[in-house]
Amino acid sequence: MTTSNGIAEMDSVKARLRTIWMAGDYDRFSRYLESGAREFYERLPVAPGATLLDVGCGSGQLALIAAKDGLAVTGVDIAPNWVERARARAQAEGLRATFDEGDAEALPYADKSFDLVVSVLGAMFAPQPDLVAQELLRVCVPGGTVAMANWTPQGFVGQMFKTVSKFIAPSGMPSPVLWGDETTVRARLGRGLSDLRLVRRDYPLNYPFPPAEVVDLFRLYYGPINRAFASLDAEGGAQLHRDLEALWTVHNRAGTGCTIIRAEYLEIIGTRT
Repeated sequence: MTTSNGIAEMDSVKARLRTIWMAGDYDRFSRYLESGAREFYERLPVAPGATLLDVGCGSGQLALIAAKDGLAVTGVDIAPNWVERARARAQAEGLRATFDEGDAEALPYADKSFDLVVSVLGAMFAPQPDLVAQELLRVCVPGGTVAMANWTPQGFVGQMFKTVSKFIAPSGMPSPVLWGDETTVRARLGRGLSDLRLVRRDYPLNYPFPPAEVVDLFRLYYGPINRAFASLDAEGGAQLHRDLEALWTVHNRAGTGCTIIRAEYLEIIGTRT
């Protein structure tokens, strides 16, 4: 049984997470991630007119792709500023899509509401992964699809998070990149899904500027990295910048002046039983 202290503590965690994710400018940051989101979407079993829920939708990168494809789309995110930006983008592009502020651990939708329930690099960051798994399954219709794209522990982004963790106190939450571990995913979702397919893929991270400027982009616009730098003094921030620049440089497949990384993620696609 959850105690009142436990509830208050989790409410505090959620408030901190909301502050973290509202920092920076995710809409600007996420524009560089759209090609990978499209590749993921194009592998989904999409039927004409299907209903799709994008959990941790950010400013709408995958949801708007689906809306352009004619699906009945809903996006949900914990950060209200992202939700507002997603709504503005949909309106500007003349797309029909609904965007709601909400928690991946307590989705504000009825049971069996959506044909596809997806999350691209979003729901993996919620602090109580077992609740996330329950909710993804709960709102999906029997025979529908649950799909996720999650960074792996050993992949490039997993290494980047490990680099950052050397400079900041541990959160006490399960590591988000455990959603990129096959055994963990089977334990969390396996009972609710049939035909569960787990495939490691490479997410394209392409930037028309060198690694030092990529680190600046993350520092300015990506909430968790923005807050990590904000928590450090000048010396610590400079060292974190050097360490991240070195990591990006080592893995850069491009020449001088631009940055190309292939960041491993786990693609999860299963059928709701």
